[in-house]
Amino acid sequence: MSEHRHETHPEIIKRLKRADGHLRSVIEMIEAGRPCLELAQQLHAVEKAVANAKRTLIQDHLDHCLDETVGPLDREQRKAVDAFKAITKYL
Repeated sequence: MSEHRHETHPEIIKRLKRADGHLRSVIEMIEAGRPCLELAQQLHAVEKAVANAKRTLIQDHLDHCLDETVGPLDREQRKAVDAFKAITKYL
C-alpha cells in the first residue's frame, strides 16, 4: 500500500495525541475515585476530540480523494458532487 497523506494529517495527529493524553488523565481520575459527574464530563471532552479528528479526516478525504476518483465532470454532475460534500458536514 502506498503512503497516503494530506496536509490536515499533522493537525489530526496533534488532536489525537491531545485526546490520548486527556484519556490517560481520565483513567487516573477513575483510579483516584473522582466523582462520576467529573468523569462523564471529561469523557465527553475526549469523545468530542476524537469525533472532531474523524470529521476532519473524512472531510479532507472527500475534498481531495473524491475529486481525484471521479475526474472531470460537467456542471450538473459537479453540483451533485459538491452538494454531497456539503451535506456530509452535518454527519
